Amino acid sequence: MNPLLRSLVAGLALAATAVGLLPAAQAQVPQAPEIAARSWLLLDLNTGQALGSREPDQSVEPASLTKLMSAYVVFQALRDGKLSLEQTLPVSERAWRTGMTGASRSYLPLNSQVKVDDLLKGMIVQSGNDATVVLAEGVGGSVENFVAMMNRQGQAFGLKATSFKNPEGLTAPGHMSTARELGVIATRLIKDFPEYLPYYSIKEFTFNKIKQPNRNLLLYRDPSVDGLKTGYTDNAGYCLIATARRDFPNGQRRLLSVVLGAASMEGRAVESQKLLNWGYGAWDAVKLFDAGQSVAVAPIWKGSSNTAKLGSLQPIYVNVPRGAGNALKTDIQRTDPLVAPLAKGAPVGKIVVRAGDATVAEVPLVALEGVESAGIFGRAWDSLRLWIK
Repeated sequence: MNPLLRSLVAGLALAATAVGLLPAAQAQVPQAPEIAARSWLLLDLNTGQALGSREPDQSVEPASLTKLMSAYVVFQALRDGKLSLEQTLPVSERAWRTGMTGASRSYLPLNSQVKVDDLLKGMIVQSGNDATVVLAEGVGGSVENFVAMMNRQGQAFGLKATSFKNPEGLTAPGHMSTARELGVIATRLIKDFPEYLPYYSIKEFTFNKIKQPNRNLLLYRDPSVDGLKTGYTDNAGYCLIATARRDFPNGQRRLLSVVLGAASMEGRAVESQKLLNWGYGAWDAVKLFDAGQSVAVAPIWKGSSNTAKLGSLQPIYVNVPRGAGNALKTDIQRTDPLVAPLAKGAPVGKIVVRAGDATVAEVPLVALEGVESAGIFGRAWDSLRLWIK
């Protein structure tokens, strides 16, 4: 297992505050369970922290986990009004033939017109390669253009090891990713498009009079699991990215597990369940501050106001071993002097979270309100005071 709190997963832009995690908090690391998979990663999406991992940067075939990025690009098109759920798209010969390759298909009739809503269910629930290609052609104009869109989005996420060669995930030279970067894609999908997350909890979908179950077995076993995607090829093995949301006294916690290269469909489900249960059982997500809560009031120079409230625009959570939350202490470090104009959200320092002598996290401290510049005489007076100071 990699050291606890090794780093934030690269590129994660989470709803929770981005926390820079430091290795000094490794002393009391809970032992992760043995996971029978080639590589794995467990993330807490409230904090953005990696709770544990093994070989998270190993290059692997993503198989149908590729469809997470395909879905992200389709969701963007829906958001931007370039596509609608009720719109129909034609099933090309290329899409139909791709559906005939491998086991995952939605059985779309050649030259038929299929609603985008049904195509999404085909891609997500049935992992249909044919449905995925129809969506790719509908959004990108061609499969090649759509794949270029996928790779550009990966670059925007900061992905370095991920390269897509097709939208469905069939084996192709250079079609690769890692557990860490697949975690980034899954996290961004959940964060940026929560309105489409219910697609991933659908347990079965019938199209063309053919009923197919969702291959994510955890949907049938754990009521807190509401996604996300399975994958399999001979080279990739059995893969599963699973996410669960459970209620706790201090709020809901969402975990995301990435298990790659398990030996069977049952194996990837069992190993993913182990990780989720360990994450919820061995770790506490401690809420330090609410979004917008003032943690300090600082003097402002040359401003229309003499002070400004400081804190975080997002809730601040940090993961600690179970029961260790009472040992946490916070220290405010400001980049004084603070001089107007000061925009809302401007970084003005950091909140350092410590457990004893160990630094657990460093969280950006920002201005919770904007402060405009004072008039000419106020600025001149404060300039003199700063010079004397």
